[in-house]
Amino acid sequence: MTEQQATTTLWRPTGPEELDLVRALDWRAWPPRLPEQPIFYPVLNEEYAVRIARDWNVPHSGAGFVTRFEVDSAFLSRYPVRQAGGRTILELWIPAEELEEFNAHIVGRIEVVHAFT
Repeated sequence: MTEQQATTTLWRPTGPEELDLVRALDWRAWPPRLPEQPIFYPVLNEEYAVRIARDWNVPHSGAGFVTRFEVDSAFLSRYPVRQAGGRTILELWIPAEELEEFNAHIVGRIEVVHAFT
């Protein structure tokens, strides 16, 4: 019997363009950051992700999506949790140059759990 890997659930609010890139990567990875995006920001709670997708992505892109995915907890321990506002506004800051390694530690697939238009 194999030991189950401990994972952490993360959420990512995203617009339609980034979601298309995730789909092209078979729902298993996040696309490389653009030059003006030095940090990848997954968030630690669904409510915060919903607020960003609904209140920011929809006005800027016409649609907003909340994705959910699992990442190896031991790997994530290298990134401190950042509080970006109120006590529930928690995110991780993954440097763009570490995103490929981050993607390698995603367990399973990235799934869309909310869509807003």
